[in-house]
Amino acid sequence: MSSHDTLLIGEHRRTLDQRYRLSIPPELSEQIQNSGSKLILAKERPGCLSLWNADPWESHLNRGITWVADKLKAGKLEQQTNQLLQLGRLLSTRHVPLQLAGRGRLVIPEGFREFLGVQPGGTLFVVGASVCVELWHPQRWVEYLNQQMPEFRELFDELSN
Repeated sequence: MSSHDTLLIGEHRRTLDQRYRLSIPPELSEQIQNSGSKLILAKERPGCLSLWNADPWESHLNRGITWVADKLKAGKLEQQTNQLLQLGRLLSTRHVPLQLAGRGRLVIPEGFREFLGVQPGGTLFVVGASVCVELWHPQRWVEYLNQQMPEFRELFDELSN
């Protein structure tokens, strides 16, 4: 789902201002906007939002929605109404298109603020996650690192060999 030639990497501590704005570091904002300025902000997991270039994101999303719609038309999802309702609800609230303002500033929209869980004046981490940029609540970021770091070498070896 990426159109990047290089991986988005780096960890940066940022402060959320009183208007729920933060600056995305230039090395990440320039790379993520490499094929256009339209971006997608998505809810990933409690305490984490992700920022994607819109072109590959929308292409991937549209393929998935078309696949589900085709299965629905063919009657293959008749017994999965609850799952379809859940998918519709999550699709309706999961992502929002946006653009960065001057100096790479991002305004976190309502609904996403609560999901991230960082108050104005609070600290968050801006993390390059290879194919997107993630915004993390500090406690959730440390919890994630503590859980995942022991598997780093195995993951790196698997993906790099």
